[in-house]
Amino acid sequence: MEITLLIKSILGLVVLLGILLFFFMYSSAEKKSKKKQKQVVKKRTTNVEEELDLMALRKIIKTKESSEKELKDALDLILKNYGNITKKLGTRSHPDFDIYMDILFSLCRHKNTNKNLIIGFDKELMRLNPEYKAEINNAVTKGLNSRGI
Repeated sequence: MEITLLIKSILGLVVLLGILLFFFMYSSAEKKSKKKQKQVVKKRTTNVEEELDLMALRKIIKTKESSEKELKDALDLILKNYGNITKKLGTRSHPDFDIYMDILFSLCRHKNTNKNLIIGFDKELMRLNPEYKAEINNAVTKGLNSRGI
């Protein structure tokens, strides 16, 4: 009788230890995920100043959580550093224009955009690239029509 009581006590302690380990692992996994989320938010707010790469700026515009200020900063950096589009190839637009068309389309569809951002970027891009006026107007029109308002 004493041996069975001893075995039951050991098994009970092992089960209790397993439950405690499970809660410890679960709580540490939650803390890690919260830290990662905070780091992502911090990185996203500093990306505008640090990364001047066109693809990084394009990613900010495509991110649905970007605020209006982040959008404006990204658009200003695009115009400042990448505002001049490569010249047309005869009557065809240069393949690099597809990036700008995607930026315009994404900007028009973004939930935190407003008319001032769209019109300001549109006018400045047309001023810097007068030979692309028709293509820029077409991209903005397609973006605005796709909003489904």
